[in-house]
Amino acid sequence: MSATIDPVAPSSVAPASAAARPPVAILLNPADDVAVACVELAAGQDSGINGVRPLTAVPRGHKFALHPIAAGKPVMKYGQMIGFARQDIAAGEHVHTQNLAMGETALQHEFCVDARDPVPVPAGQEASFMGYLRPDGRVGTRNYIAIVSSVNCSATVSRAVADHFNNKGGLDGFPNVDGVIALTHGGGCAMNTKAEGYRFLTRVLAGYATNPNVAGVVMIGLGCETNQIPAILEAHGLREGEFFRTMTIQNTGGTRATIAAAREAIEAMLPAVNAQVRTPQPVSGLTVALECGGSDGYSGITANPALGYAADLIVRHGGTAVLSETPEIYGAEHLLTRRAASPAVAQKLLDRIEWWRGYAERGEAELDNNPSHGNKVGGLTTILEKSLGAVAKGGASRLEAVYEYAEPITTHGFVFMDTPGYDPAAVTGQVAGGCNMVCFTTGRGSTSGFKPAPTIKIATNTPMFEHMRDDMDINCGGILTGEETIEQAGERMFRHILAVASGQKTLSEEFDYGDNEFVPWHVGAIM
Repeated sequence: MSATIDPVAPSSVAPASAAARPPVAILLNPADDVAVACVELAAGQDSGINGVRPLTAVPRGHKFALHPIAAGKPVMKYGQMIGFARQDIAAGEHVHTQNLAMGETALQHEFCVDARDPVPVPAGQEASFMGYLRPDGRVGTRNYIAIVSSVNCSATVSRAVADHFNNKGGLDGFPNVDGVIALTHGGGCAMNTKAEGYRFLTRVLAGYATNPNVAGVVMIGLGCETNQIPAILEAHGLREGEFFRTMTIQNTGGTRATIAAAREAIEAMLPAVNAQVRTPQPVSGLTVALECGGSDGYSGITANPALGYAADLIVRHGGTAVLSETPEIYGAEHLLTRRAASPAVAQKLLDRIEWWRGYAERGEAELDNNPSHGNKVGGLTTILEKSLGAVAKGGASRLEAVYEYAEPITTHGFVFMDTPGYDPAAVTGQVAGGCNMVCFTTGRGSTSGFKPAPTIKIATNTPMFEHMRDDMDINCGGILTGEETIEQAGERMFRHILAVASGQKTLSEEFDYGDNEFVPWHVGAIM
C-alpha cells in the first residue's frame, strides 16, 4: 500500500479505513527515485510500491531506491533533487550516506511567481485567544518579569535574584506572575562594538526586554564591560521607568547590595504585574516561531507540513508565523523566493544565503556539513533533503518580509528570520524579534523550552511520541499511518496553539525548561 504526500505543497493523506492496513512505505511524489520506509523493512519484504522489495533491511524513516540509479545521476525526493548517486544504485537498495552525496547544484531562483494573497477568514469565524494586552498594543501569552544581564559578569547576581522569587517564596501572593527569568549569557565584553556580534547581542537583549510576554525588566551589568547599558538603551530607544530598571554591580556596591537592590526593584513591580489579566485578543496578536530540531526522515512528511498548515491558518487569521534557520533552508530557498511578496524580499533572502557562504568560508566550514549525527540516524542524508523537509514548516503563504537576526518583527503574515540552524541560538533570535509562542517539531526527541515564550513540542512519529510522552505535546504520527490528514493535524495544532496562548501549560513549562536555552548568536572575534 502506498500514499502520496508532497510536503512542499502539502496534500491530504486519506484516513485509513477500519479494514485498511497502514502503509509500510511511502512515495512522496510520482517523480521520486526513492520511497521512505514507514516501518523497519526486512530484506525481501514487499514495500507495496511498484513491486519493489528491499535488498537489505531498511530502517524506518530511511530511503530505498525504486529503480536502478546510475552513478552521478541526481536522486529525487519530494519531487526535488536531494543529491547525486555516489555509485550505481540497484532497485531496492538502501539509499543513504554510503551511496548518496551532495554535488554541484544550480537552483533556478524565480521571484514571486507563487505569491498569493491570504484567503480571508469569513466574517464571524475569526479565532481569538485570551492574552495580556500591553501598553504598546502588542499581546502577551505569558506574564513574566525578566532580569537581563548585559555581560557574563552579572550572571551570578541575576540568577540569585531570580532564585529568590522562583524558589524561595518571593512570588507568594502573586499568582498571575509566571515567574522571574534570569537571561544570562557568556558574552558582553572583549568585543568590537562596531561589529555584527555586538549588534546581534544588543538586539537580543533589547528584544527580550521588550517581548510582549515580559511585563517588567531589571537590566544588570558589572559596570566596566564593553556592552554598556546606556548604549543599549540609546541604540534601541529604551528608557528607564517603573517597569524598566537598570543597575550595575560596581555602582551599586557589590554582589549583596545589587541582589538586594534588584529584589527591591522587582518587589515594587509585582503588584502591578500581578494585576494584569487575560482578555479576548485576535490572532493578529500572535507571533509564532516555527522551529525544528532533532529531525528525522518523517519530519518533512508529517509534523513539518502539518505545522505549515497551522502556520497558514495563523496567517489567514491575521497573525504572524516566523520561519528561521538559514543553513537549513539552504538548497530549498528557491521555493521561498517563488512565494516572495516582492523581488526585494526574494533578493534579501538570497543576500542572506550569500552572507552565509562567506561566514562558513571564514570559519573553514561548509553549508552542506549538515545533517547532524541524529538526523542521519533518523534517515536524513544531505542538507538538501533536510532543507526540503524543513521549509515545509512555512506552509504555502506569501513571504512578506525577511529579517536579520533578532530584528524586531513588524510585518504580519509569513516572514523569515536569518538565524543559525543551532536551535537555541535560532529561537533566541526569534523571541528577541517578538515571538510570543514557539512551535517545535522533532523526530528524535528534542526537549528544550524557551522562556518567556511557551514551547509546543510536536512529534513526527508515534514510536518516539509514546517513548517520550512526558515531553511531547502533539503527535503527528497518524499522518504516516493514514489515520489523519495533514490538514486535520494542522487544524488540531492551530487549536492547541490558541489554548496554549490562552494559558494552558506546555510540557516543557511543566518541567521548567527555558533557563538554559537563552543563547545569543555569537559572531566575531573575542579580543
